[in-house]
Amino acid sequence: MIRPSTIAAVNSGKAAVNAGQTWHWIFSTLFVAAFAFVWLNTLNVFAVTGNPGWPAALLVAAAVATTLVSLARQLPGQNILLAAAIITAIAGTLQALGAITGIPFGPYLYMEAAGPKLFSVLPWSVPVVWIIVLLNARGVARLILRPWRKSRLYGFRLIGVTAALALVFDFGLEPYATQVNHFWQWQPTKLALLWHGTPPSNFLGWLMTALLVLAFATPVMINKSHQKFPSDYHPLMVWLLLSLLFATGAATHQLWLAAGFILVAGLITAVMAVRGARW
Repeated sequence: MIRPSTIAAVNSGKAAVNAGQTWHWIFSTLFVAAFAFVWLNTLNVFAVTGNPGWPAALLVAAAVATTLVSLARQLPGQNILLAAAIITAIAGTLQALGAITGIPFGPYLYMEAAGPKLFSVLPWSVPVVWIIVLLNARGVARLILRPWRKSRLYGFRLIGVTAALALVFDFGLEPYATQVNHFWQWQPTKLALLWHGTPPSNFLGWLMTALLVLAFATPVMINKSHQKFPSDYHPLMVWLLLSLLFATGAATHQLWLAAGFILVAGLITAVMAVRGARW
């Protein structure tokens, strides 16, 4: 005979799952709506009144919300919040250090379009963007590496592919942030090889920051339960939509090399992720 307490526990678990799916649907819808608004604005379909930076701020807020809620379907809430705190603390500290000293990314200045600054140094959106990038890059990396998930080196491969995807993301972000929206401005350096005004030191610093953050954040994002989850395409959806936005911004400003790179990188990433997820 099944005990009433057991039935109540099962029903409670089902209710929690249903609530989680509902919140996931709500925040995913909000993110897609925010993306569509910013994307159409990038295409100059309509003009934005008031502060021109609020659509991008809305998109950042919606992206981080849908990312965290989506991840909550597989990990405990306290683990997700701890991972977000680790990412914010380490990446935010390094970005603030970079704004003050130019190390480790290179010399740059945050412009007013980036939004209000924390302690008059770091725009609030910068550490939040790191949460979006690393958590979704890790989700996409899990799809790509699904065929090797039982390998002894899976954890190291996951960190490496996540960091590589974060670097690819930054190659698309930089032209969009500097040339399209003027969120920050790179100062002149002696380096002749630039990516639309961005020095190579930025990408090296971005890669090292991603690896450092992942070294500390990965342990709290490991699913210690034995429950198996189906392939989650939500991180890939967020990744591809943001990539489309970057490519659109680059194209509208005739940054054809950047637009082409972003589209090709997005296509390759999508093919690898879908192939791995179907393994």
